Amino acid sequence: MPETVNRSDNEAVVPASGTVHWIGAGLSTGSGLATLCDTADRVRLWHRTEGRAAQSLSALGLTGRAESRAYTLSALAAELAPGDIVVSMLPAPEHGPLLATCVAHQAHFACSSYVSEAVLDQVPAAVAAGIVVLTESGLDPGIDHLFAHSLIARARTEISADTAAEVSLTSYCGGIPAVPNDFKYRFSWAPAGVLNALRSPARYIEYGEETTAARPWEATRTHLVDAEPFEVYPNRDSIPFVDQYDLPQAWKPQTFIRGTLRLAGWLDAWQPVFEELRRGNDESIAALAQKLAARYPTTDADRDRVVLAVSLDVREDSGQTWSGRYLLDMEGDAQESAMARCVSGTLALGVRKVLAGTLPPGLSRAAETPERSEEWLAELGRDGIDFSMDSTRHKAEGL
Repeated sequence: MPETVNRSDNEAVVPASGTVHWIGAGLSTGSGLATLCDTADRVRLWHRTEGRAAQSLSALGLTGRAESRAYTLSALAAELAPGDIVVSMLPAPEHGPLLATCVAHQAHFACSSYVSEAVLDQVPAAVAAGIVVLTESGLDPGIDHLFAHSLIARARTEISADTAAEVSLTSYCGGIPAVPNDFKYRFSWAPAGVLNALRSPARYIEYGEETTAARPWEATRTHLVDAEPFEVYPNRDSIPFVDQYDLPQAWKPQTFIRGTLRLAGWLDAWQPVFEELRRGNDESIAALAQKLAARYPTTDADRDRVVLAVSLDVREDSGQTWSGRYLLDMEGDAQESAMARCVSGTLALGVRKVLAGTLPPGLSRAAETPERSEEWLAELGRDGIDFSMDSTRHKAEGL
């Protein structure tokens, strides 16, 4: 049993060994990996083949700074040591077996994905093993959580948590083409994942009531960001985030939506896709995903754009209001896509926290507290992820 670092009477974390295993070199892997090469003692990039891993390192300018490996779960397990950090850029369904391997070898685990049931089930074993399980530490989820926590904390400095108030929180994020095409989209991740997300019902709060959209795109509406029109629709289940964001009990959400942002005209351009989603089966939709991947890929010549807009409006019964907004609007360049910079940069920041031993064993997200959110946002700003924040406070007439 390796030496541990005490966190409290009941918690102890296995100290980081200094070795990072980054698994996957897809379109979301970018400069975050380079920052870890500056921080960690040793970095290994695992990909489908050792040759592909080496090519990815060359493309990132990291040849000689990280080792290349051919990924299989058994090959990774053979090289894991207590305190190593495994960073997964794999699809979420693969996280369960990967985390189980980490627990067995007392290696820390980090990913940018939402917490799945397969991951949640293993958190008690991870705590017992003394390892960190860092999740939701990318762009969306990740930076969006940081923005929301920060806005709610700022609003509480102006409006007491015990004051009855109505709240509207919207959080919309999208990876879109910097130069619009006729389809209003280019695929920067697996088309099957994009289509399956559209097939999943979305739950959110509107007009003070819980609402479910069986087909999320049917709830699409126009959303202005600095006078630029976009189209947005609800995604996944927003309801649990009312508690995760620690919204005061006295503040009643009239609108609470976490969703996806697309270019104006997307809804019309995608009508043939929606028709297939309505009537198709798994096989036909998988075939459609392959066709779309070939027709609308993100190539080396394309530049992407990431837009993340999170807004909070709080209105007291007296009529006083507070409004705040964070906006991240970034375009990729020849060196790196905006998506890769945001996802890998945020994830790498979390891994640096694990390397420094500042996270406790068990489940963590990028945003756990307002204090952590402010700390992470400040560090992301220093790392070159630019965003803006503005707020306004209005008193009711006669006050």
